[in-house]
Amino acid sequence: MKTYYDPEDLKKFGQIAEFQKPLADKFFAYYGEVFAEGALTAREKSLIALAVAHTVQCPYCIDAYAVDTLEKGCTEEEMMEAVHVAAAIRSGASLVHGVQMMNKVKELSM
Repeated sequence: MKTYYDPEDLKKFGQIAEFQKPLADKFFAYYGEVFAEGALTAREKSLIALAVAHTVQCPYCIDAYAVDTLEKGCTEEEMMEAVHVAAAIRSGASLVHGVQMMNKVKELSM
C-alpha cells in the first residue's frame, strides 16, 4: 500500500544536505550535540524524543525513536508511558485554552 509517508524516506534524511549543505551541516552538528550524553542520558533523551515525536505526529520520528529507545534498553511499558505523558500534555494544553474561551464568553455576557 502506498502512503504519503514512505518509511524508506527516513533512510534519505541525510540527503537534505543536497539542496543546502551549510545549513544541513549545522543542523546535524547541533542534533548530534543535543543527543550526546549530558545532564540527561542518551536513553532519557530518546524517550523524550519518542514522546515529542508523538506530540508533533511525525511518523518518521516515531519510527526512528521507537527503534532507538528499544536499542537503548527501554521497555515497551516505558515507551507507552512516555507516549501517555505526551498525550496528557497535549490534551492539557487544549483544555487550558478553554480558559481563553471562558474569558471571552464572560466578556461578551457583560
